[in-house]
Amino acid sequence: MQTIGLTGGIASGKSTVSHMIRAKGARVIDADAIAKRLSVPGGSIHRAFVQHFPFSFFLPDGTMDRRRIGRFVFDRPKEKAWIDATCHPLIQAEAQSEMHEALRRKERVVVFDVPLLYEVGWDRLVDEVWLVYVPPAVQLARLMAREGNEEEEARARIAAQMPLDEKRVRADVILDNSGTPDELAAQFEAIWEERVHGQLP
Repeated sequence: MQTIGLTGGIASGKSTVSHMIRAKGARVIDADAIAKRLSVPGGSIHRAFVQHFPFSFFLPDGTMDRRRIGRFVFDRPKEKAWIDATCHPLIQAEAQSEMHEALRRKERVVVFDVPLLYEVGWDRLVDEVWLVYVPPAVQLARLMAREGNEEEEARARIAAQMPLDEKRVRADVILDNSGTPDELAAQFEAIWEERVHGQLP
């Protein structure tokens, strides 16, 4: 089985590439989707948060108030560290369960879609890492346009992740998304043909 780690930064276009990979028929194990699934009432992340945070951090239906929790932990490193130490092992265990299912089904290619792939050490679990890259100025402009953030808030959100330029040095494959969607698609097709084609039935 060939395993690929797909990563990027906020507003880099990683989700677009993830959709392209799915269209090729490969299994994509999406860390964000797993996190959301485990965060609903009854999920393992939700249960941990209920034990850790006060009731005021939850909405009337029992779901987590993500915005309030995010604001609370933003400038509290110890709380952020607790969240990371709690969530990442649970997400990774679920991802590995999905990979074992892929092995059982004799699937040939599995892609781990993980925004914080390097930050949490998932790069050690895959054969190679693909990075969706954009220059910092492009990333900032796209994030502000997409989310409606003020520049200061957008810069803070970007700064919370490992810089894309640092990830670029470490990645095995770079998909440069500073151009048009068609240009990104052309890059992807060439890379897929070179590195993956033939692995899928």
